[in-house]
Amino acid sequence: MSSASFKQELFEHLGRIGKAVGQGHRLAMLEFLAQGERTVEALAQLSALSVANTSKHLQQLRSAGLVESRKEGVYVHYRLSDPEVVTLLGVIRRLSERHLAEVEALVRDYLLAKDAMEPLPREVLLERMREGSVTVLDVRPREEYAAGHLPQSFNIPLRELERRFHELPPDREVVAYCRGAYCVLSFDAVARLREKGFNARRLEEGFPEWRQADLPVERCES
Repeated sequence: MSSASFKQELFEHLGRIGKAVGQGHRLAMLEFLAQGERTVEALAQLSALSVANTSKHLQQLRSAGLVESRKEGVYVHYRLSDPEVVTLLGVIRRLSERHLAEVEALVRDYLLAKDAMEPLPREVLLERMREGSVTVLDVRPREEYAAGHLPQSFNIPLRELERRFHELPPDREVVAYCRGAYCVLSFDAVARLREKGFNARRLEEGFPEWRQADLPVERCES
């Protein structure tokens, strides 16, 4: 095999990952799987797709080595194959924000319109958690919180927040987090908290990035 043939064949294989992540629904599925393992049916519901269509997307991701699956009874469960998949999603996000005007406009006009305040970096939050000077609020669904969450964090899914404001200490800063940098849950949570008079901030990025940075993580015992 010549050097040219070697490189061409190598890049053809590398391109399989690019092809797998070159579709919006598949990127969204990877973000959901970054929270924890999911069945095909659960991913279909989250993605607003049919089970058959969801399964096809997952097969593309598995063919590229980005996800793994296991069967339990009649259900097939999927999970990320490697923590570096979270890193890949972050690289795609950062490059898109820097070089795609459409992405920059969407982030500015939709997300930053909800909350333009700078989010709190992970290292700063960790320091304040150690000081005990902050309430950490996880606004993801319960099953995602159970699969893994920040230490000392308090889980109130966004849909329950309005009726559970009284459970939060009113005199402490609240830092909300969810699935990632583009997860709207924390943006909406912070907006509602501020309307109720809370001093509220968002965490920079979300739970998958926190875990990827090798920071402390807790899980709920089943």
